[in-house]
Amino acid sequence: MAACAIRRGLLSTASKYNQHKCTHRILSAIDFSSGLHPKRAQPLCSACRLSSFQQTRFMSSRNRPEGKVLEPVGVFEALKQHGKYETGQLFLHSVFGYRGIVLFPWHARLYDRDVSPAAATDSKPDSTGHGSKEVKGKMHTYYQVLIDTRDCPHISQRSQTEAVTFLANHDDSRALYAIPGLDYVSHEDILPYNSTEQVPIQHELFERFLMFNPSRNPPFTARDTLRAWQEKNHPWLELSDVHRETTENIRVTVIPFYMGMREAQNSHVYWWRYCIRLENLGNEVVQLRERHWRIFSLSGTLETVRGRGVVGKEPVLSREQPAFQYSSHVSLQAPSGHMWGTFCFERTDGSHFDVRIPPFSLESNKYDKAPPTGYPL
Repeated sequence: MAACAIRRGLLSTASKYNQHKCTHRILSAIDFSSGLHPKRAQPLCSACRLSSFQQTRFMSSRNRPEGKVLEPVGVFEALKQHGKYETGQLFLHSVFGYRGIVLFPWHARLYDRDVSPAAATDSKPDSTGHGSKEVKGKMHTYYQVLIDTRDCPHISQRSQTEAVTFLANHDDSRALYAIPGLDYVSHEDILPYNSTEQVPIQHELFERFLMFNPSRNPPFTARDTLRAWQEKNHPWLELSDVHRETTENIRVTVIPFYMGMREAQNSHVYWWRYCIRLENLGNEVVQLRERHWRIFSLSGTLETVRGRGVVGKEPVLSREQPAFQYSSHVSLQAPSGHMWGTFCFERTDGSHFDVRIPPFSLESNKYDKAPPTGYPL
């Protein structure tokens, strides 16, 4: 699904909608195959002049032999300008367009190299040689969410739906396993909605983690299995630092996660997962061609990694498809280190330019010995 239609139309719509405090059913028909295409109509609301497109329910598409048909999904709610969304909040992702539900929040320090130091609160020195300015951190809310599996096939080319991985709890020190349809979402990417369905999200963990409670708002509350799973897996799920930098209208956001330590050939191997989002904030069509990483370990080693694309892809970023998100892994024979680098992009005229990857720390924690428990029993 094209995210640009949401960014250009729906976010401004939601802003108007919040200002006037009208109860509107917002969002156009959703068609993953061709992106979001708002239907044009005359304004209907005399208070805020929102069009019928902006007041309709949003719809999802489903396959039928004769083609795709749209069906009602839910009704938009007001965006939260202050505070956080609660467990059980249904939402549409404003960038990738999938349906999801909030499991629980994380409070992270956002180190944005595009923001002046005076605008942030917590300093982070740049010890990588990748620029010399001091970077400040500001607290920001993210959410652990479940993705509706019906939407996964439609977003798989733009965002990995198996991005949350764990180290397997057995002798193979390199074995990983993933929980499909689990994601981290920034507060501003949440477009909240409500639904009359008791099971509005299709995911194998939905009914194991959440229960329907019509007396609550939102009407889905956490089961004991969700609370137990969160507590046991907290060290490997926790999101603590987020790093962001923009070069020539291409914004790179990096979120590192510590995964744990394993023993291999009489040495300790420390593992991290890192999630990267690339966003084209401009109008020019560009394509990612190469990556160039520098990986420094506390043991004193400095590794250089070059290669074509990322995770086997060379994504095109345009106004219609402005974002791409993926996850990868790195291991060190030391409990900490740093990573930084560049992505090489190509313009339509054949010229190239480098986009900086913000430097970020790889830090282990005190839970090294405890294996993750993964799925609830």
